[in-house]
Amino acid sequence: MKPSSTMHALIVEDCQTGIFRTTEIPRPEPIANQVLVRIKASGVNPLDSKIRTGKAPHAKPVFPAVLGTDLAGIVAAVGHNVTAFSVGDEVYGMTGGVGGLQGSLAEFAAVDADLLAKKPTNLTFREAAALPLVFLTAWEGLVDQANVHDGQKVLILGGSGGVGHVAVQIARARGAKVFATASAAKHDMVQQLGAVPIDYRSMAIAQIVQTFTDGQGFDVVYDSVGGSTLDDAFEAVRNYGHVVSNYGWGSHSLLPLSRKAATYSGVFVLLPLLTGEGRAHHGEILRQATQLAEANQLRPVVDPRQFTLETALSAHEAVDQGTAVTKIVIDL
Repeated sequence: MKPSSTMHALIVEDCQTGIFRTTEIPRPEPIANQVLVRIKASGVNPLDSKIRTGKAPHAKPVFPAVLGTDLAGIVAAVGHNVTAFSVGDEVYGMTGGVGGLQGSLAEFAAVDADLLAKKPTNLTFREAAALPLVFLTAWEGLVDQANVHDGQKVLILGGSGGVGHVAVQIARARGAKVFATASAAKHDMVQQLGAVPIDYRSMAIAQIVQTFTDGQGFDVVYDSVGGSTLDDAFEAVRNYGHVVSNYGWGSHSLLPLSRKAATYSGVFVLLPLLTGEGRAHHGEILRQATQLAEANQLRPVVDPRQFTLETALSAHEAVDQGTAVTKIVIDL
């Protein structure tokens, strides 16, 4: 039977209203170097809701838009020159929803094959869809920039969040001793992920440094919160250490960092999607994620609630309101 020429999708007409509209749109066809994915799950990140409501101009959205940065699904067709994937492969990736690229809140997406990797065999589509943006963000900072390795002390600021809880697992897998700030209610989860939990509400950053590093500071500090937390990271790092942040958007004094001859790296995970540069590296990083997951060293924490295209707005609201258990996923 010939496949339908249209597909079910959610459209946001403009970011002033930020309203999802259910509609039928043309089903895409993969061109050279693209893969057509039948989407099974769409991961929701804070970025997705910010794009919908006009709070993320850096993502360069083009409206009307199909949003959704992360997906997991099954290869339905491959374009010319695609050799890494075949019809029927289960895949995942951060593939669109920014810069005019179609996102994952639709039945199908034609995406750059370089951005995809085979889904871990031991993860569900829901779990796989929760990983791409947060894993890529954590890996680019911890591994590409800071080269986290065995024997180091690593502090993750915001260790129970989407990026933070994956950063904990990456640092652990690379042999580091990991510490993570989190609210007291999230300490059990952080501990289960392999980090020493720290209550940021009851301990000042100077006390954290004294208690856990004898005043020496941490080898690597990953800030996944931004604002004054990045200033805390500068205070927490050791001499010649490395601070990484995916929220380094404000104005900060570099004095504490410079006096320690420490290094700072920013992470902007959307660059390959927006510029086309570095997309193959994203596929390589996700292959590392697949290996870690299949070695039982990586598993995303996914909110148990079930959301669909019809209830996608509720999924976004759960992220906005902070009621999500780490990661929210929409099922298709």
